[in-house]
Amino acid sequence: MEIIHPKKTTLSSSELIPTLPLYKSAPPLEVRLDDFELFAIDRLRVLKGISDGLSRGKKPDEMQKLVDELWRANMRHQNASEVTKDIISHFVLRLVYCRTDELRKWFLTMETTLFRYRFKLETLDAQRALMSEFELPYKAASNAERENVKDKLIQVARSIDHSKLTAADTIYFKVSYSALMDVKIIYMKVPFEEVPELVAGRRVFIHKGYAYVAMNQVVSLVVTQFRSHLSKALVLTNRKWTSTIREQEKDRLTPIVEALSTSYLGPDYSQPKEFAEISVTDINKVANSSFPLCMRHLFEKLKEDHHLKHGGRMQLGLFLKGVGLKLEDALAFWKAEFSHKVGAERFDKEYAYGIRHNYGKEGKRTDYTPYSCQKIILSTPGAGDHHGCPYRHFSEENLRAALSKMGVGGRSMEDVMEKVRNRHYQLACTLTFEVVHGTSCDAGINHPNQYFTDSQNILKLKLQVGNALDVAVALLRSDILLAI
Repeated sequence: MEIIHPKKTTLSSSELIPTLPLYKSAPPLEVRLDDFELFAIDRLRVLKGISDGLSRGKKPDEMQKLVDELWRANMRHQNASEVTKDIISHFVLRLVYCRTDELRKWFLTMETTLFRYRFKLETLDAQRALMSEFELPYKAASNAERENVKDKLIQVARSIDHSKLTAADTIYFKVSYSALMDVKIIYMKVPFEEVPELVAGRRVFIHKGYAYVAMNQVVSLVVTQFRSHLSKALVLTNRKWTSTIREQEKDRLTPIVEALSTSYLGPDYSQPKEFAEISVTDINKVANSSFPLCMRHLFEKLKEDHHLKHGGRMQLGLFLKGVGLKLEDALAFWKAEFSHKVGAERFDKEYAYGIRHNYGKEGKRTDYTPYSCQKIILSTPGAGDHHGCPYRHFSEENLRAALSKMGVGGRSMEDVMEKVRNRHYQLACTLTFEVVHGTSCDAGINHPNQYFTDSQNILKLKLQVGNALDVAVALLRSDILLAI
């Protein structure tokens, strides 16, 4: 895939790519550098939406609808065909997510899920064409074989938990299997170990080492092949990246690729909106009521030790900037804390510059933005560091203690810990927010400053409601007194 050329790519009829590509190899497409990043970000929105849906435990029908909506909203492009954007964005993100085991695992899961639901939307002919591209070596069961196990197939169909199926699959399985036999439903005989998902869900009959897979279930076969191919491809891409591409493209593509894996795609929190200013005197109060656990922990450690290492200063300092702490107040706040340990003079020499730098007043005068959840989760705090995501980096004992201080307990505590064990760290933070504030957070928590803003909005609303009730009670009492 060549990068740079400003012209739009067109494909001849003989080069037409299927609506759902298998991404076996990067085609010789030309792409502008700005489209290289734009296409990747749009696909990343789709994958992160899928990740959120999975972590929230959405049902198959809900996931099918979500994937369709995400694709329609993000993968259209006025100057490129949808297929071209699809292919380019996949291979760009393959570069981005090939670089570590954790990144590869996430990308593999999300791309496989995306492929699964897109495959289900294809016509039967298109599905068969995709199957033929994989050159699957499976044979259809003969009429005699199918007749011999007919009763078992019916039994399996009737025992299936329909709550775990899409609406289309539910309708399919609710039809009597004896009727399905009359219309010659095709069954593929597949080694049972190649359809672990169907076996685990007891959705296939197994006989002599073979699973009998109905045509409406072939998605599992294709998805298994797709996942296997992509897994191997990611390893190969990583080798190419580390051996040649990273160095060759160090001044052009490498900075983009390395930044994309931690890209935050939500609202901009670099400048506070709802709460224009937070003064030094406000910080203790809002820290207790509206700081997410990651910032609350840093704030408490700063108060306790009167010092934070660089990573902690950056994470907390940019967060405070985002919630509305002005530069002058930030300097006063950090100086008041650090002076207990290093003295005012040393603070001015060694630490004040860094704070002014974060506010865009020194060096290149870059106006730095607060860290997103994704960036914080992927950080690697060392010994003596206090930054990072508590849901990921704390021990279970320490996390339980910290959550308990925030008022999380009982069943809610176990729900949060379950999300942590499943590595759904942002969802664990979302559940914490809901418990602390007594309200749902359907959008989920994606940024510490979003947590703060949403918290302040809720508290402000509760205060307004409380004041309105006080006024109503006062008026009611005055009416009663007048009546007397």
